[in-house]
Amino acid sequence: MTSRQVKYQDKPTVDSKYIQQHLANERTFLAWIRTAIAVIGVGFLVTNLHYNMRFSLSKAGDILANLIGVASVALGIITIIMATVVYFKKITTINDQTFTASRKYIITLSIFIIIISLLFGSYFIML
Repeated sequence: MTSRQVKYQDKPTVDSKYIQQHLANERTFLAWIRTAIAVIGVGFLVTNLHYNMRFSLSKAGDILANLIGVASVALGIITIIMATVVYFKKITTINDQTFTASRKYIITLSIFIIIISLLFGSYFIML
């Protein structure tokens, strides 16, 4: 064993007390990142499909497709930012044993997803 390995074994970190919680926090963060990528992908998909069938759609359909694309990309970026902020806040609260569920982030993202879903619905009604 090297002196560095012995040093770490002699002195456990605060994080090492709560390894399971930190690993769960990391898995949750990665799930949010996958969700953000999927939301961004849906925005690109709708915009791309719209422009492939563009000859049969109205000007309002063009505007709505662009709005859905931009809103999906924006929501994906917001999701990544919020997931990163929550991840780092949870590291501290896990170590301090003051963890509370982050309801305001879930509610905020849910509202954004509902708005984009309503835009999708109105887009498909216009087809």
